[in-house]
Amino acid sequence: MEYTPISPFMRPISHAHLRVVERPEASVPGKPVNKWELLRELSKAQAAFGVSDRDLTVLQGLLSFFPDDALGGNAEMVVFPSNKAICERLNGMACSTMRRHIARLVDAGLLMRRDSPNGKRYVRKHGEERVAFGFDLSPLYCRSEEVARAAEAVREAEDRVRRLREVVSLMRRDLAALAEFGEEIQPGLGLWDQLRDKAVLTARALRRKLMLEELSAYRAELEALLDHARNVIDGPETEEMNTNDASFERHHHNSNEESIDLEPALEKGGAAAGAPDVETDAPGADVEEADTRRMPKIPLHLVIAGCPSLKTFYQGDIRHWHQLFTAACHVRPAMGISASAWEEAQRFMGPEQASIVVVAMLERFADIRSPGGYLRALTSKAAAGEFSCGPMVMALMSRRNAA
Repeated sequence: MEYTPISPFMRPISHAHLRVVERPEASVPGKPVNKWELLRELSKAQAAFGVSDRDLTVLQGLLSFFPDDALGGNAEMVVFPSNKAICERLNGMACSTMRRHIARLVDAGLLMRRDSPNGKRYVRKHGEERVAFGFDLSPLYCRSEEVARAAEAVREAEDRVRRLREVVSLMRRDLAALAEFGEEIQPGLGLWDQLRDKAVLTARALRRKLMLEELSAYRAELEALLDHARNVIDGPETEEMNTNDASFERHHHNSNEESIDLEPALEKGGAAAGAPDVETDAPGADVEEADTRRMPKIPLHLVIAGCPSLKTFYQGDIRHWHQLFTAACHVRPAMGISASAWEEAQRFMGPEQASIVVVAMLERFADIRSPGGYLRALTSKAAAGEFSCGPMVMALMSRRNAA
């Protein structure tokens, strides 16, 4: 029969307690930890520790009785408020409810009871020694590094879901655009109705909170449809049409006396002004709700032709806008562009135009002193409606033709 130790007040001591108490000294954090930052990290990783929002509310109340902002150091981490004081601090929570949440925190190994012989909570001094009976916060402190790792794992998982959701949203828009384009060049095919229907159904699905597995399934299905549609569209006649379009774009750009190059914008920290290539969403709007936003006016094949350096750093095929977005996400960290600058660019430019800007910057990376600052400068212009990515790409193509 397994032995379950008990406290002096006849309460069972959980095995989570024993794991904390028996934890080697080397695993204890070596420096004080801000109690509110630790609580925020625990809130992010609460599922990994089996605690609820209400449990954390009670823990917040207990932390508020600890006089210092930091746990650790030489301070004893025992708080000894009465049940009445705790409930008042928790805006009148019922005492039975409070005790139930404390029991869950104890079972999770985040809190430890230090019971006095009579069950009261108090502090007593014997000369220079100080003995406190109440709730010991040291288990929370000892597990602070574990909490931080769990919170980071949650953030990484959320980031994967967010990026995959963005990709699926872009694929849906690719699908709708291909359906319209295909109907123009090869009218009457039932495939175009199938693409439109799938785009509508995917848009509806994206209004819900989808898990990673569901988003992966949508991505695989949309990828297959996009490849099939592109193979149908990309016949010999379409290839010839794309070549003629590229020649026309180059001729038009070379004949323009006010052609815009990339370097002046780099030196001034600004960007070429012009009509936006896309109709951007209102700040904070979800991408899947941007049904009225047009795709970039510049054809994707011109972007790829003008930015050949991308193939050196990203080996995947780029036949659709969502694939260009994936490539931009891949090279962005290596270029020194922060995640916040990238997200802000997507917000005001749209993901397609932001991706074009990043790969265009990669092409002239040696000339850019601060890629993150440069992207933020372009984002500011986009927010004011004064930015177009088209001249950037056409300037790159002009340089290639002149070389």
